[in-house]
Amino acid sequence: MEHLERCARVLRATLVRAAVRRYLPWALAASMLAGSFLKELSPLPESYLSNKRNVLNVYFVKVAWAWTFCLLLPFIALTNYHLTGKAGLVLRRISTLLVGTAIWYVCTAIFSNVEHYTGSCYKSPALEGIRKEHQNKQQCHQEGGFWHGFDISGHSFLLSFCALMIVEEMAVLHEVKTDRSHHLHTAITTLVVALGFLTFIWVCMFLCTAVYFHDLSQKVFGTLFGLLGWYGTYGFWYLKSFSPGLPPQSSSLNLKRDSYKK
Repeated sequence: MEHLERCARVLRATLVRAAVRRYLPWALAASMLAGSFLKELSPLPESYLSNKRNVLNVYFVKVAWAWTFCLLLPFIALTNYHLTGKAGLVLRRISTLLVGTAIWYVCTAIFSNVEHYTGSCYKSPALEGIRKEHQNKQQCHQEGGFWHGFDISGHSFLLSFCALMIVEEMAVLHEVKTDRSHHLHTAITTLVVALGFLTFIWVCMFLCTAVYFHDLSQKVFGTLFGLLGWYGTYGFWYLKSFSPGLPPQSSSLNLKRDSYKK
């Protein structure tokens, strides 16, 4: 338990800082561009992380929203109820996960449709010989073809969106004070560590996507959707009264407005 406590303290001292929330979006955008230019100008040698079947990609990134949802749900519920004691407010804050689910669903549907309407089925990965009889990606793959369209990076979108959402929700830790002997303290500490490591995985895999996969334009659009999903909610809508609201903290609304003005 002592190791868990130390790890949680380190994460509180880093991820919970206002500067992290303010500059992480810019850091993600800059790293995406830097990684993409590196991929184009001086590609890195293949590694374990460049293999799409690596453990982090298969068991974490492929279900990134499920991991984020399942860990944020108890974290938001416990911390918000501990601070407010109001079930109605807790349910209102939990609805941020429903909003996030809607953003994930709509964006991935858009990406799929863009790839479908801009794509064609080819006989080989070298894009030789169009197979006009196959009009969609699924049919093309079933018949041994290779579908090529404008494939907006779902990884760039989802990993940036999830990382930013976790950091925003962890801001509540500025206000959370619990008795170390209480079960609630153990539960929140465990969730803080889990969410911290999850954020680390999302950022690392975001960087791997930048240096190993997709074209620059595909990653730009994917990252843009992630940043817009985050800013449209935490930077704009959640500041309004008719919204799920921001995590409860002292003068949260004023602090949040000031952070986005700077």
